[in-house]
Amino acid sequence: MQKTLKKYFVIFTVPTLFAFCLAFIVPFAMGLYLSFCKFTTVTDATFIGLKNYFRAFEEPDFINATLFTVKFAVIAILSINVLSFLMALLLTRKIKGTNLFRTVFFMPNLIGGIILGYIWQSMINAILYDYGTTLVANAKFGYLGLIVLMNWQMIGYMMIIYIAGLQNVPTDLIEAAHIDGATSWQTLIKVKIPMVMPSISICLFLTLSNCFKLFDQNLALTAGAPSKKTAMMALDIYNTFYGRSGFEGVGQAKAVMFFLVVATIALTQLRFTRSKEVEQ
Repeated sequence: MQKTLKKYFVIFTVPTLFAFCLAFIVPFAMGLYLSFCKFTTVTDATFIGLKNYFRAFEEPDFINATLFTVKFAVIAILSINVLSFLMALLLTRKIKGTNLFRTVFFMPNLIGGIILGYIWQSMINAILYDYGTTLVANAKFGYLGLIVLMNWQMIGYMMIIYIAGLQNVPTDLIEAAHIDGATSWQTLIKVKIPMVMPSISICLFLTLSNCFKLFDQNLALTAGAPSKKTAMMALDIYNTFYGRSGFEGVGQAKAVMFFLVVATIALTQLRFTRSKEVEQ
């Protein structure tokens, strides 16, 4: 069997590798090069060095979008993971209707981001109208609205991953902890959480990357209003690249920096949480 796999390895690998290079490596390399160029189309690019990066840092809107994204991501990541883990603990107990609840809580993740944004915009504005304001009248409302929207969309998805992790915790470990006199809280902290660290690693990685890359929900819910105070990094890059003539290179430079920041944070988190995993 191993000889057969080695014999036909190239046949199955080359098409996938070619598609990966064509769809990811080549566009990434072109984007990296264009971040050092002034251009309107790919064919008229002129190399200008680091000017695009300097211009990006000179824009107050980009700095504000970066700070707003970080502030949003920290709260959203913590709230999503804490709430989804608590729901997973609840739904792994032997109570009636757990399968129904799991399905219902997971369903928001199936709704597209643009549609989700407009739905929550309508609901939140319906409440705020009674107080003489709207979602985009104050940046605080937009910030809280984005956090609520992200929690509602992702909690069910993360909950399913945590449930899978909790169900894989060996029952003999839990029984041994009870025999030794451990309380429910001690069992949770000393047994369950260490054993579900692989699930925690996955959930933290997914929520971190999704919160930083948030675009369509941000566009639909606030579109950066008021005065771009609720624009996140992805939306700011989009507005720079497509909304400002002559700033395509600056938008591409922002995109490269955005990729490096998110990749560095995500890989650091993944390495740290994996180091805390225990072998079963």
